[in-house]
Amino acid sequence: MPGENLTRDEARERAALLSVDGYEVALDLRSAVGDAEEGEAPRSFRSVTTIRFRCAEPGAASFADLVAPTVNAVSLNGRDLDPGEVFDGTRVTLEDLAEENVLVVDAQCAYSRTGEGMHRFVDPEDGEVYLYTQYEPADARRVFANFEQPDLKAPFRFEVRAPEGWTVWSGGAGELQDGVWRFAETKPISTYITAVVAGPYHYVTDTYRRTFEDGSALEIPLGALCRKGLARYFDADDIFLVTKQGLDFFHDHFDYPYPFGKYDQAFVPEYNIGAMENPGCVTFREEFVFRSKVTRASYERRANVILHEMAHMWFGDLVTMQWWDDLWLKESFADFMGTFSMVGATRFTNGWTTFANNRKAWAYRADQLPSTHPVTADIRDLEDAKLNFDGITYAKGASVLKQLVAYVGQDAFLEGARRYFKRHAYGNTRLGDLLAVLEETSGRDMAGWSRAWLQTAGVNSLTPQVTYDAAERITELAVLQEAADSHPELRPHRVAVGLYRRTPDGDLTRYARAEVDVSGPRTVVAELAGAERPDLVLVNDEDLTYCKIRFDERSLDTLRAHLGDITDPLARALCWSALWSLTRDALMPARDFVSLVLDFAGRESDIGVLQMLHTWARSALTLYTAAEHREAAGRRLAEGALRELRNAEPGSEQQLAWARFFASVASAEADLQLLDGLLEGSAKIDGLDVDQELRWAFLEPLAAHGAADEARLSAELARDDTASGKRHQVRCLAARPSAAVKAQAWAQVVESDALSNALVEATISGFQQSSQRELTAPYAPMYFAAIERVWAERSIQIGMDVVSGLFPSLQSDGATLSAADSWLDGHESAAPALRRLVLEARDDLARSLRGQACDAAAVDR
Repeated sequence: MPGENLTRDEARERAALLSVDGYEVALDLRSAVGDAEEGEAPRSFRSVTTIRFRCAEPGAASFADLVAPTVNAVSLNGRDLDPGEVFDGTRVTLEDLAEENVLVVDAQCAYSRTGEGMHRFVDPEDGEVYLYTQYEPADARRVFANFEQPDLKAPFRFEVRAPEGWTVWSGGAGELQDGVWRFAETKPISTYITAVVAGPYHYVTDTYRRTFEDGSALEIPLGALCRKGLARYFDADDIFLVTKQGLDFFHDHFDYPYPFGKYDQAFVPEYNIGAMENPGCVTFREEFVFRSKVTRASYERRANVILHEMAHMWFGDLVTMQWWDDLWLKESFADFMGTFSMVGATRFTNGWTTFANNRKAWAYRADQLPSTHPVTADIRDLEDAKLNFDGITYAKGASVLKQLVAYVGQDAFLEGARRYFKRHAYGNTRLGDLLAVLEETSGRDMAGWSRAWLQTAGVNSLTPQVTYDAAERITELAVLQEAADSHPELRPHRVAVGLYRRTPDGDLTRYARAEVDVSGPRTVVAELAGAERPDLVLVNDEDLTYCKIRFDERSLDTLRAHLGDITDPLARALCWSALWSLTRDALMPARDFVSLVLDFAGRESDIGVLQMLHTWARSALTLYTAAEHREAAGRRLAEGALRELRNAEPGSEQQLAWARFFASVASAEADLQLLDGLLEGSAKIDGLDVDQELRWAFLEPLAAHGAADEARLSAELARDDTASGKRHQVRCLAARPSAAVKAQAWAQVVESDALSNALVEATISGFQQSSQRELTAPYAPMYFAAIERVWAERSIQIGMDVVSGLFPSLQSDGATLSAADSWLDGHESAAPALRRLVLEARDDLARSLRGQACDAAAVDR
């Protein structure tokens, strides 16, 4: 990996020297099938790239980027260069440049099994081969020679030779001519958002039409594609519905028509991320094609991702950050706009509740790690960039933008966006370019807001402080703001403070509200003086700002007794999130949080919140409950989950969610027997359809507790002989409680690169079972001995998966923490990105130990 890095300074120097007029890329992908030796996958394809570019200083030297096993020929301005002299495996040296230049690079590029570059997938169901590209931040150079940085934009023209019977898609409109797929030239875009998707995909089409106020018309051809094996599950109509709703919404609000012609959306196998905003050819992970029954939350998540990627067509594709330290200029905006448009245009009108409960939890965790960074980060190189696709850049950035809308007003915010697009179309920007238009439209000082919210790290805590008179009325309500010692910045917050009390019917409802600008350590909310005494004070009601919510003691007691009585779903979600924060911060015993879930989660109406509570409850049990209480707490969770499963409405999504949660915490013999009976048909719960995905969910705990052996898992794979089935089987195989099984799983991931990215992920997931701490304990020292070698030898994606996924986080003892500290102390010169991953995992482990100590000291409630 180090040889593939590119620094910010190198990129700046090259951008100052070069400007690119256009690319012509010719790929020959016929080797994807049929040309390999028997039993061996094809390794490479031919890539011929012609780059036309200018040099500001004739006679100067620079370089092009290419990661390829072989370069056949290099020509610069008609002069043949020796590939052995100018190509070092990652760069092509370019000497004595002219004012106008033509570079031609003929290379053999490698197919990928890691989801980076040109990924090749063989469908086990029918043997068909599927290809797609994934580049962000800098893997286009694995497919064609280029200048791999976002500010050297250019038009691209692709042509692709593919196996007979295949269809090929790219960013421009394409057609098959004389055996070659030729694509229309793109608008000027960055290398990382070019794309090629090729194979016998199932393809569905539709059309979006729009007439604007001036009478002009826009017609966008729509397409949606997936593997043939998933065609029977592919609900393209719903995908097109959300797509059209999103296009209407963004045209209504952005005043800049979609600029990239067609709009294809490809759902592809073994994808490393959720989706990628390639203009005209967006790629998604195929898990968004639902093979079995899922809850409304899954459809909401898919809609949010569709709209997130669509927002990128403007924020990121039309206008692109200059370098990766302004990554937030696209990701924060897309994350915010994904929810903003979803709530405004689709059936998922409760999207801000999901945002508050789910996305912001991701941000709060990231912002309390030692690796936290400002939203505008210091990105020194590509390895830094890869790791900064994190909860800060996405979810905190989106939360900050939600605060910005409250600060400047929605109209001023959207008018600023419109001016930003028109002023910088097809260009690159920095932070100041956006702040300038927002100052114009809002009249606000954006520099101070930016310093507080974008250029500092850390999350503030807001706590109510209330005094009362003899008549039980508020004499003063103040909001106290605190910051961590490591990040002491106190920020300006626009917040709503809600007062809640119980009604005679037992509901907990809001009866008073005030909005206030919080600044400094203490802010008085004068408007609420004189109000009757509340049962609950909710700071940051309606979730206007980004902060950790704290409670006064009376409010906390109210939540312990009546959390399920809060009638407003968003207020309830905010309280759940705040209680989870208290648990993670070792201010509430984990068993108390488990009790709250057992008492009130069954009454939760929002299915997305319910599923998040299930995730948090498992984490509370696994990570934060003291070892001596873990078994009893686990039994309570399983008993409660089974009770809610049996009480849930037959066939409801709540029933499905509780079934999955029950399986995830089942460990007692009776619970495992029930799961086995549900699989075999000897047991039944009214309304519960044990479909294929649920079968695998039930099989994993059976495998982890020794109740499903290799033969049974092989039989299940025969029943579900698909790519999804294979991933599930691999995970279940690695979950079995055997020293030999763990040794094999470890070797497959750490000592070999034979597994694809998807199967590496599945193996790691199966290896790390919370019920097998003693079995995996010997691998803690092996982990620290191996990770530097893994980081050096494997791709950055696989390196990240191994380093994060195999960290011995379940070895919750001081010895493992000391081992992590010793590794960090002894490897100060290791790659900064590698050190960051270890440091983050070490911090999570330390947090777990603090939580367990808090839980151990607590008295049972």
